[in-house]
Amino acid sequence: MARQTKAERAARKAIVAACRAMNAKDFNQGAAGNISARFDDSMLITPSGVDYDELTPDMVIRMDLAGEAPARDAKTGLKASSEWRFHRDILRARADVGAVVHAHAPYATVLAMLRRPIPASHYMIAAFGGARIECTDYAPFGTEELSALAVAGLGPRQGVLLGSHGMIAVGPDLKRALWLAGELETLARQHYLASLAGGPVILPDEEVLTLVERFAGYGPGAGNR
Repeated sequence: MARQTKAERAARKAIVAACRAMNAKDFNQGAAGNISARFDDSMLITPSGVDYDELTPDMVIRMDLAGEAPARDAKTGLKASSEWRFHRDILRARADVGAVVHAHAPYATVLAMLRRPIPASHYMIAAFGGARIECTDYAPFGTEELSALAVAGLGPRQGVLLGSHGMIAVGPDLKRALWLAGELETLARQHYLASLAGGPVILPDEEVLTLVERFAGYGPGAGNR
């Protein structure tokens, strides 16, 4: 492994901490899901098949954003997450994105299994940059097809559901992406429960869109409202 700068070491530690926080907050489990962060012209991404309780900063994989195959660390023998492709492609497509969080969060995954997007049933959806969180069709994990669906379903927004799979949240930095991942799971839970109780009232698009700009300065990684 090449000598790491202080900045890279800090970024690796932040990814490990985010992985453990994701599991501690109960919107992911075991080695499911994956996290990446932009670093110079590359990305740092969790390795494939390592339980987050066992994960160390040196296990995080550094991969060139121009790469066309999953990177493998020569020292540890670990490969980049099987979902490296959609992490790379989102970072390539979105210059505003500095981190990508993918999780198999229970309620978000239930809606993804039902192929139900999340409409504006709660005003917090504005934190995702629009009045709707889309749900993609299904494609096998790790494939070009899934990556294309993820990029298109995300569009300019900060979150998307992956059909029969899970969810993705993105942000300008890891702190905000992780916060948004938790908010997406909360929105999914609230929408699902409200649907069981008879169906939520959906806010008009124009009402939600008036809040989008206000949310740009709200929450972790964006200052306070």
